Amino acid sequence: MANSPEMRASDADRDRVAAILREHTAQGRITMDEFNERLESLYKAKTYGELAKLTSDLPDVDLRRLPAKATSAAPERRGMHPGMKAAWSAWAAVAGINWTVWVIVALTSGHLVYPWPLWVMGPWGVILLVSTIFGGDANKKSS
Repeated sequence: MANSPEMRASDADRDRVAAILREHTAQGRITMDEFNERLESLYKAKTYGELAKLTSDLPDVDLRRLPAKATSAAPERRGMHPGMKAAWSAWAAVAGINWTVWVIVALTSGHLVYPWPLWVMGPWGVILLVSTIFGGDANKKSS
């Protein structure tokens, strides 16, 4: 049974159109401003006809082929997710600042000061370590 333009669209239908719009934006067919305008209209759309209008001036995109390209490149690029790299960088910067303050306080006080930066670094570092070790598998399963 063909979908008529008056039939109500589902969230999954809207998500497919959003993916198509993202791909056209990545390929340079529409600008970010156009993408944002169309995306706003997309989530207000209720019928298949309204969804079709959003992509009527764009060529068809086979979204089934796009993930194959992305997954074939993924095993070649081993490494940490950019977000995880940023989290570790933030942790290292904060740890460095705290240890610098601790050293200055210890030198100026004339005696050994309790190593309080461990309380900043420790819990945060443990969470990051667990996320780094076990978080990669969760990301692969969801892909």
